Amino acid sequence: MKPYSFAIFSLLLAMRFVSLAAQSGTNPVTKPNIIFILADDLGIGNVGCYGADHFQTPNIDRLAGSGIRFEHCYAAPLCGPSRALLLTGRYAYHTGMTGNDSGPLVKPDQEVMIPKILKPAGYVTAMCGKWSQLQWQPSDWGFDEYLRFNGSGKYWNTQAGNKKYTLNGNLIPLADGEYLPDTMQKFVVDFIRRHERQPFYIHYAMSHVHAEILPTPDSAPDSKDLYYDNVAYMDKLVGQLLAELDRLNLRTNTLIVFAGDNGTAQGYAARCTINGGKALSGKKGEMLECGALVPCMVSWPGEISSGKASASLISFADFLPTLADIAGASVPASLKIDGRGFAPQLLGQSAVWPRDYVFVELGRHWYDREMSWKLNESAELFDTKNAPYAEPLVSSATPDQTAVLARQRLQEILTQLNPAGGIVDPGSGSGRHANNEKRAAKKAAKKKNKGTSNSENMDDETVNGPND
Repeated sequence: MKPYSFAIFSLLLAMRFVSLAAQSGTNPVTKPNIIFILADDLGIGNVGCYGADHFQTPNIDRLAGSGIRFEHCYAAPLCGPSRALLLTGRYAYHTGMTGNDSGPLVKPDQEVMIPKILKPAGYVTAMCGKWSQLQWQPSDWGFDEYLRFNGSGKYWNTQAGNKKYTLNGNLIPLADGEYLPDTMQKFVVDFIRRHERQPFYIHYAMSHVHAEILPTPDSAPDSKDLYYDNVAYMDKLVGQLLAELDRLNLRTNTLIVFAGDNGTAQGYAARCTINGGKALSGKKGEMLECGALVPCMVSWPGEISSGKASASLISFADFLPTLADIAGASVPASLKIDGRGFAPQLLGQSAVWPRDYVFVELGRHWYDREMSWKLNESAELFDTKNAPYAEPLVSSATPDQTAVLARQRLQEILTQLNPAGGIVDPGSGSGRHANNEKRAAKKAAKKKNKGTSNSENMDDETVNGPND
């Protein structure tokens, strides 16, 4: 954003804050609360408003209808790199978070996350939920309060590694019959109630719908579709949170982002068709479209126009500068971020979105993507005009000048970014946990010996292990 444009935007935002304060009879908050809800392994094929054929998400759909829904939001194809990208606003080759094993490379004395940006602007901050690939405690990154669990997909204490969770540095036993997602929800609601008279920021990293897929409190004893039950329960929690904000008269002064952290996991991706049975290209852990394409919506009633769908490109890296602008917070000039703020576009103050490409990275693989083309680290060009359903490889010898020019543009961008010159993935290059790769290789060898196709029969828990 140009300096004069930022000054105008800041003045307009300040005027909005004054208006909000005048409208608020008892609540002195003059800056919006911010809640970022991050679902785990939730792809666009799991969400009703994206055309999901086999799932119903009425509360998430209602949230999308109250704001703007993004059709081209890109995270990273795995949770660790995705979350680091979101919270730091920096690409993986800058932070070192290229895969799920490289969390130790991301250090609080070298990187800055969203809470440390917002706190000087008067925000009280909380983290709730999954915090396993990122190192240190959430408090080391600026969160005032936190409830975290280890690993991924934690629900009941019958699961290995889920006997306790951490609450503000203290280990708390997860009781028999206690459903961890409900406990997390209570933490979030309690935090909101205790801080309803000051601006707050909550990073709410849900358990759902990462494997191990287990019965929810609402599952019928003979349920034949526990995965559907988990999607439905996640949607229910979102609805309960919206209802609580309404009850506290906070909804009109709360900006909510809901997004998935990566595409649908392998064991469930095949059933996540959209728009009348159309299969999606790619899934979690892959560099195809729906590895990184995620559902995403932003709602702030009265400030963001409702019922909108945007085809503009956005990256998870863009949320740090966007939320900073919304909060009236300053991003340190010394902090080299890769994100591009889109607050003026959210608030209807500009029709020009700041991105004409997105960059996606996992392990030692990456691509940059325009609306109709993408180019990867191997100089392979893909036609994405029919994504997310198909993205055919384009021959390097094609006479199509449109493709030739697209290749040139995208290669110039990759040359400028130079991800190979940054921090290189220290593992195998896939970005996955090494122990999960060993299990997958072992199972693949076993299936090969039995003459069974591994690609068709490998189960989700092997490929997407407890910490993926």
